[in-house]
This record gives sequence, C-alpha cells and structure tokens, in this order.
Amino acid sequence: MSQGQYYLNAACKSDEDLQKVTVGERTPHHAPIILHEYNPRWPALFEREAGRIRSVLGDTALQIEHIGSTSVPGLCAKPIIDIVLVVDDAVDEMTYAPDLEQAGYTLRIREPEWFEHRMFKGPDTDVHVHVFNKGVSEVERMLTFRDWLRVDTSDRELYACVKRQLAQRKWRHVQHYADAKDSVVQEIMERAEDFGENF
Repeated sequence: MSQGQYYLNAACKSDEDLQKVTVGERTPHHAPIILHEYNPRWPALFEREAGRIRSVLGDTALQIEHIGSTSVPGLCAKPIIDIVLVVDDAVDEMTYAPDLEQAGYTLRIREPEWFEHRMFKGPDTDVHVHVFNKGVSEVERMLTFRDWLRVDTSDRELYACVKRQLAQRKWRHVQHYADAKDSVVQEIMERAEDFGENF
C-alpha cells in the first residue's frame, strides 16, 4: 500500500457517535493536527504522572504503562502523554474514578463497546489516562506496537511519514485523524506480531 492510500481508509465516526462516548460536551477541532518533534522530557512527564496515579490508587493500579507516540524515542507526536492504566474491572468506576478525580483527573470518554475503555484527562499536563480491565487484548496490542516502533527504524519512519501527511489535513475531530491511521497501524502490527511469533 502506498502512503497516499492511507487517506482512503479513514471511516469517520459521526458527531452523534462520538458524543455518545464523551462525558460532557465534545467540541469539534476543525483544524490540522500539530505534531511536535520528539521531546526527551516526555518520559519524565510520564513518570511523574505514573507516580501520581500510584499514590492515589495504590494496589488498584495493576499496571501503568507509557504508550502512544510520546513513548517512542525519535517519533513525532501530538504533545499528549498517553498512559495505560490496568485495573481489575474498568466498569466498576467507583473503585478508581473518585480517587483519580480527587487528584484532578477528569473522566472524558466511556466506551463500553470497546473493551470497556475509559479515558481521563490530566489535571495540569496534557495527559490521557486510558483505563482497561486486566487481561484485555488491546493493552498487549498497544505495548507490542510501542515496543516494535522503538526498535524498528523502518516502520517508525513509515509511521511518522503517514502521520505527517495526515496531520496536514483539516480534521473535524481529532478522533478522525486517529482513525485515519488505522490501516498503517494494522500493517505495522502484522510485521510486529510476525516477528514476535518467529523470535
């Protein structure tokens, strides 16, 4: 698949569908996506947030991982620290949401149909905390993608190139930009999984 073809595979969710999973009002973006060159401070920002989450959740936080493009040295990214937080049961929000909210995090996304995903925004840094159940396959998929991009220069450069091309377009919602990357993510994931199986 040529890099230009990635544009053709974006199936945009409607405003209504996006609002259904949003806590509060969702404001359209109506702009290109601003990507930043890799910032070596991003891992330290993750560690700070991970420490804050551990301090308020204790043993409820079964796993905390830095994911997304800010977790891959050398990769351009939106300057938002994406974090995976694994808990026993994401549906049981009372076991973790009040503590996170008391620490300043705000629940913004609730997606029962996508692995019971919840997403909180950070209190004083651009942080997205993605909450999943223990044992959910999507967590392993995110970590595999991250780890592969950390070691495979060719796929890291391919991903960066597609991201830059897509970012130049005007997007009604940032989620539409994320969805437009699905085909290149899947292509890279297939190589990462093949490598893992043959390693």
